[in-house]
Amino acid sequence: MTAILNVLRSAAMAISCFSNVPVPQVEWREENMRYMMCFFPLVGVIIGLVLAVWTWLARTLGFGPVLFGAGLALLPILVSGAIHMDGFCDVIDAQSSHAAPERKREILKDPHTGAFAGIGIAIYIVAYVAFATELEATWLTVGLLAGGHVASRCLSGIGTLAYPTSASKGMLSMFHDSGKGRALIVLLIELVVCSIFMGFVWAPGAVAMLGIALVCLILLYPFAKTQFGGMSGDLAGFFLQVAELCMVIALVLVVKVVGL
Repeated sequence: MTAILNVLRSAAMAISCFSNVPVPQVEWREENMRYMMCFFPLVGVIIGLVLAVWTWLARTLGFGPVLFGAGLALLPILVSGAIHMDGFCDVIDAQSSHAAPERKREILKDPHTGAFAGIGIAIYIVAYVAFATELEATWLTVGLLAGGHVASRCLSGIGTLAYPTSASKGMLSMFHDSGKGRALIVLLIELVVCSIFMGFVWAPGAVAMLGIALVCLILLYPFAKTQFGGMSGDLAGFFLQVAELCMVIALVLVVKVVGL
């Protein structure tokens, strides 16, 4: 019974930490966080359901491509509470400093937002909306995008746990110290299930989206190591946002070449 309660608490903590979805508050203790990363992709499932509702509204009310694309871009950020976009902005600011890794890590911790972060998020949103407007409001589209949001969180969790961290303290180190091996196995299984689902929806799109996301994960390691001295929560969020943008771009390109 205690193990089941710990699993449920971990699920609640994952949803509470990585989204704006209201859940019962759970005390932040190690036993409650043990399986937290295992439920990180659950937030992607929630985003997928929200996008499904948005697609239904778009089809029912006849939304234009710009409005539909804007929803695809903004709703995931709103549901996640912009926690990953915050990491994206912090990394953009740190990278723009062209400083040593130690100084870049200090910038990541700085609560202030620099000009380069504002520029970066503006470019990101415009790019995401621009490519998303090229997608039609079909159930195949929303199925692939929903799978993409789950897959990006599986990969972000895998990178968070598998790659060495830049600090010995903090939430990231807690994940490394608490049930790391078990969480990695669960995340890999979830990624495989998600990949099968996306392949069933539309194989060419799934291959392109998952392939580019894996490339982003592979490139994350040398980037985190050389530029920041290791992984951090901000880098995990940065990866997630970049991977999701790349997946949308990959989907659009495949649709244009192959046809949906």
